[in-house]
Order: sequence, then structure tokens, then C-alpha cells
Amino acid sequence: MLKKTITYEDFNGETKIEDFFFHLSKAELVELEMSHQGGLSASLQRIVEAEDGKGIVQEFKNIILSAYGKKSDDGKRFVKNQQIREEFESTEAYSALFMELVTNTDAAIEFINGVIPAGMAEEAAKLASPEIAAVEESVTVVSTPEPTPEPTPEPPPPSDEPYVYREPEIVTREELLRMDAEGVRNLKDKIDSGEARLED
Repeated sequence: MLKKTITYEDFNGETKIEDFFFHLSKAELVELEMSHQGGLSASLQRIVEAEDGKGIVQEFKNIILSAYGKKSDDGKRFVKNQQIREEFESTEAYSALFMELVTNTDAAIEFINGVIPAGMAEEAAKLASPEIAAVEESVTVVSTPEPTPEPTPEPPPPSDEPYVYREPEIVTREELLRMDAEGVRNLKDKIDSGEARLED
């Protein structure tokens, strides 16, 4: 359990110094692990690496309010419920703590280590990992294969022979009339390539 002493100014303008308590049970840690793809630690790492400010803020809010509760006088119970969380969130103490954690890396690490002891976090991750794996296996990722690019045709090798202009063959109308079908097709190919032309 983490006891956090917070100095804040209440809505009457008075400075207050008050102790607040934060704790996450093994069951709550397992729930947190299972609510994040790949586990809580991996999720936090992805958010930090992506420099996702909105994601970081949301995760810290979630962890703070999930961990906050009130310790009974005899120390036997640590009471948490929605009303207690909402009451704390509406105070300037919550605002002061929240701003400290999102602007001070050392304070954030100290807080996380306080509410999630290393050994308990590892044990919760082990308990949650079979469930996480089962969920991940049930999700089918459909990926569209990238189209295979068309091979770029290689340019013809340079020729050492100098280019020589050749006059196109002139075909007379009489020659055209004497050609069979195959000859006409060949002539058309020659005309298209510039090797021949019809007589004017």
C-alpha cells in the first residue's frame, strides 16, 4: 500500500496537507493486465514510445482512480467504490497528484512502484497471460497482401552499329492488287514500322 501526502489548496482557498492511500490487489492487477493487449506494462511501453500524450493521461487517470481507496481504522479493510472514486476525483488533491505524475517522471515511477510492487506485477502478469493469449489467438488478423510490382523491362543493350537511315520501300497499287492475304498483312506491318509506304 502507498501512502501519498498531498499538499493542495481547497475550494475555500485554504492550504491542506493530507494523506491519501493507494493500493491494487492481485485480483485488480490481473484485471488490469487482461484489459490491455499484451498486458499493462507492454501497453504503457507502447504509449510512451509512441509519445501518445492523450494515452498517457488516460492510463494515469485509470491507475490513480483504480488504486485509490479508504483504509479502515483497524487496518482490516481497504474500501473502494464508485462513490469514493468520484469524491476523490472532484478534489484539488486529485488534481495536484495527477499533474505531478504526468509532469514528473520520477514521481510517476515512484507512484507506479508503490501501488504495483514488482513481484506482484510479475505474478499478476503470469496469471493473466493464458487468458490474454487465448483472447489474442481468437482474433484473426486479415492482411491484404501487397501487389507484386511488375518487373521493369531492361533497356536493350546499346548497339555499336551507327544508325543508318533507310528509305522506305515504295509499293505501287498494282503490286498491292497482286498480293495475297499474307502479303497484305506483311505490308501493313512494314507500313506501321516505317519500312514501306504506298505510292502516292
